[in-house]
Amino acid sequence: MTKTDRPLIVMKFGGTSVGNPERMQHVAELVASHAKEAEIAVVVSAMAGVTDMLIRAAKEASAGDRDGWKGVRQELARRHREVADRTLSPSEQAGVLPRLAEQVEHFENLCSGFSLVREVTPRAMDTLSSLGEVMSSLLLAAILRSQGYPAEAVDARDLIVTDEKFGNATPLFKETNVKARQHLSRLRRKGAIGVITGFRGATRDGVCTTLGRGGSDYSATIIGSALDARETWIWTDVDGVMTADPRLVANARIIPEISYQEAIELSFFGAKVLHPKTIQPVTERNIPVWIKNTFNPACPGTRIGSIRGDRARGVKAITSVSKADLLTLSAKGNLAFAQLAAKAFTALSTEEVDSLMVTQSSADNLLCFGVRDRDLKSVKALLEKVFELEMLHDQRVSIEVMPQVAIVVMIGENMKGTPGLAGRAFSALGKRGINLIAIAQGSSEISISFAVKATDVKDAVQAIHDEFEL
Repeated sequence: MTKTDRPLIVMKFGGTSVGNPERMQHVAELVASHAKEAEIAVVVSAMAGVTDMLIRAAKEASAGDRDGWKGVRQELARRHREVADRTLSPSEQAGVLPRLAEQVEHFENLCSGFSLVREVTPRAMDTLSSLGEVMSSLLLAAILRSQGYPAEAVDARDLIVTDEKFGNATPLFKETNVKARQHLSRLRRKGAIGVITGFRGATRDGVCTTLGRGGSDYSATIIGSALDARETWIWTDVDGVMTADPRLVANARIIPEISYQEAIELSFFGAKVLHPKTIQPVTERNIPVWIKNTFNPACPGTRIGSIRGDRARGVKAITSVSKADLLTLSAKGNLAFAQLAAKAFTALSTEEVDSLMVTQSSADNLLCFGVRDRDLKSVKALLEKVFELEMLHDQRVSIEVMPQVAIVVMIGENMKGTPGLAGRAFSALGKRGINLIAIAQGSSEISISFAVKATDVKDAVQAIHDEFEL
């Protein structure tokens, strides 16, 4: 890997940050301002709404709705042409417009194929759904060049090697590190800014894959880790990680600093600032991640990394999943609790369904766990299939569902070994008349989860936020 005297910072910009010509111009100015002091690599998302538009077009094409996907084609071309018209010099337009047209033609060819076969394969969907990132990277690189900064659009298919799980691929880090370093070292030697497509990668055979919705955050930390960056900055439309969802808690505040593990817990339980897998690549290399606001760049944001100095003990943040359901499995006869749990969670892992919290009564052979509301129907059907024989045989296993619950989670790495936290939280809930349906504590002691009625979630989060003065 090429070494320079300046530190390397990887910057990722989300869809709202590049959502129109003015915002894309602003992003280029932000990058340029930092490029004076540091070496910059950029990872970019599709323009806001474009990925949803592409996925909708694929579905319309496979259903035979020609007018629907043709309309998307026109809108795709119009939005990106508008950016070029309003931000690029004539010479840059001459180079970029034909490349944008190639992507629009690629879109049209794919949709025509979907219309013929009346089907969209996961492999083809990955190619189509990530075209927006290609178009954004072409435009942003051209805008930077128009401002006098050498920049090149880079397709992450040439950098990030993944498995063949289309739609939610897993990076192969050793191979990715080699390819990313080799490919980007050329740009670094020239002093050029690489503008890299987020969200996508490729198999060993070069077939396009995607990293899951919101995967551009993940792309940024993968690249940051591969290049041993000093920091990775995630530019978004909020000032940082908050102590709670500001839609639930009006006095929620920005958290200046959180640990990697706290960030992972927050993202798993629904905090929308980060893609859940984002932190993984940078943790081992101890590369800090900053959450910053494109529209308020003066705000310091939140630093995610190894914690510096002493920290106050206790709760750091509250998050929640407001649309959840609890399933309770009960077994009779000689079906042991271990067998009950093993069969249930093996089934969930097969379908890659996350359980939000788990409680048990081994003596009574009861297992209770929470799932997101969107997963309930498929999970219940799956469990009924797995326990079909037991349910036919004198109802040895029964499944009960408690719908419309919310899972509230208290998170803080320094909750470990701190007595009385749960008692204070539950006392605060009791004072507001909020009933606890289920309680669980993570084995890492970094989180305490509890279930309440969905109608109580706002009051529950506010009560705990106030109790611990977050």
